[in-house]
Amino acid sequence: MITVIRRGTVFAPQPLGVKDIWIFGERIGSIVEPGAVNVEGVSVKTIDAEGFTVAPGIIDPHVHILGGGGEGGPATRAPEIRVEDIIRSGVTTVIGCLGTDGVTRHASSLLAKARALDIEGVTAYIFIGSYEVPVRTLTGSVRSDLALIDKIIGAGEVAVSDHRSSQPTFEEIARLAAECRVGGLLGGKAGVLHLHLGSGARKLEMLFRLTAETEIPPTQVIPTHANRNRALLEEGLRWIQGGGWADLTAGTEPEKESDEDVSVETALRLARERGVPLERFTVSSDSNGSLPVFDSRGELTGLTVASQDALLSTFRSLVRRNILSLEETVRLFAFNPARFYKLERKGELAPGKDADLILLDKDLALKGVIARGAEMMSGARLLVRGTFRPA
Repeated sequence: MITVIRRGTVFAPQPLGVKDIWIFGERIGSIVEPGAVNVEGVSVKTIDAEGFTVAPGIIDPHVHILGGGGEGGPATRAPEIRVEDIIRSGVTTVIGCLGTDGVTRHASSLLAKARALDIEGVTAYIFIGSYEVPVRTLTGSVRSDLALIDKIIGAGEVAVSDHRSSQPTFEEIARLAAECRVGGLLGGKAGVLHLHLGSGARKLEMLFRLTAETEIPPTQVIPTHANRNRALLEEGLRWIQGGGWADLTAGTEPEKESDEDVSVETALRLARERGVPLERFTVSSDSNGSLPVFDSRGELTGLTVASQDALLSTFRSLVRRNILSLEETVRLFAFNPARFYKLERKGELAPGKDADLILLDKDLALKGVIARGAEMMSGARLLVRGTFRPA
């Protein structure tokens, strides 16, 4: 299949101006001046992108593809994500994880779900493990899982500074980070230890100790939910200034935030003011994970479910509020996670890269999605459905 996206304003993420993008199968073949290439004798599908911004598909590096939750009992287990929900959010690549529940949900099921999403048209990877330590693996160790199983690119989300964690010791976290590093080297992967940060008083203590007391580089570990509260964000900014990366969770509106729930917009504005490198941030949705509310005694008082819709809302907000330029925002949502997780064919528009693209109108509303060369959305209308669609 040959597809040409004609006369779109391309952010690759760097701005390239108005271009034609030629797609051959699942890959980008060339990005050229409009009308510079003509193909005769074969069928070519043409997508008119004039007046639209064309950018890399969003990479969501923290998704509960099997559903999260369970903190309130079996009835509070969140549902699995559907490919329709992924596409509607402009996402073309996800990294799936388990959360609190490593008992009724399993690594083998997580792997099967990732393969199912691949079949349905998007790209999916996974972290091995859940909140608890030791990590439950598929082959007997994190190291061998990373080396031998293609979809596994790290371990996590392992919980620290949280009353729901298994309260791992520093030595356990250090050993796990070392397993990730060596397994990543053997498998040619990032081998990232993905750490869930709760509201506990210890915050990023273990991460700072890790770089101070071991030879493991800060880029081997990434804390997520780094904007959970203002105090945690302050430590996250210090972590990045020391060479690390951090993942921010979308979903909090700036108008509704507080010191106990900081928006991505405020976090990045503060980072810019402090001179913290924006290229070492990623943003994720925590989609299909539960959003539990606990009181001071640790009792569950409320529960909702996160959605990937928050990613596009945050994308638009960052640009409209002049917090980031459009190029910087594209980097944040696509290029940065591709670079950190060593997804070599993702995160940018260039010959040889996977043809994962989104089309945005002048208001940054999503109007088209192409995933691995296949058109998944056109004119804001879904063209694909999951295997089991609602009646």
